[in-house]
Amino acid sequence: MTYEPMMVPDPRPNRTLRTVLIVVGALLAVCCVIGTCGGLWLYRSIKDSVEPAGAAATAFVDDVQAGNYPGAYGRLCDRVRAGMTQEEFARVQAAQLKISSYEITNVNVNNVNGRLTATATVEAVQEATGARLTQGLALVKEDGEWRVCQ
Repeated sequence: MTYEPMMVPDPRPNRTLRTVLIVVGALLAVCCVIGTCGGLWLYRSIKDSVEPAGAAATAFVDDVQAGNYPGAYGRLCDRVRAGMTQEEFARVQAAQLKISSYEITNVNVNNVNGRLTATATVEAVQEATGARLTQGLALVKEDGEWRVCQ
């Protein structure tokens, strides 16, 4: 009689590690998708609040640069217009050196107790001297529009 070894089935491979890695990978993928969507939403909401303030600053400086002082005066806030007539504003602006070019380099929007304010940084080059200057324009939101309020 010959000895026949008993057939022992192979032990089941331990797949716990693979299962844990799959679950962790899936959770990581979900977190990445949620983080990307949240970041995109935050970026768009910030962009939507900053662009109108920057456009108002650009329009004001464009009017001043073009010599359209009545247009620039109309872009001022109520407080500044109450303290200065359109003629006074035009006289002050006409007496200053003209700018040949400018760039809005930064716009910051703040919301304090529901009052929206902004600051736009303007870097300009004077036409006659070529001197570079940096000026901050204060803006407030009045009646749904951004207005320069220096």
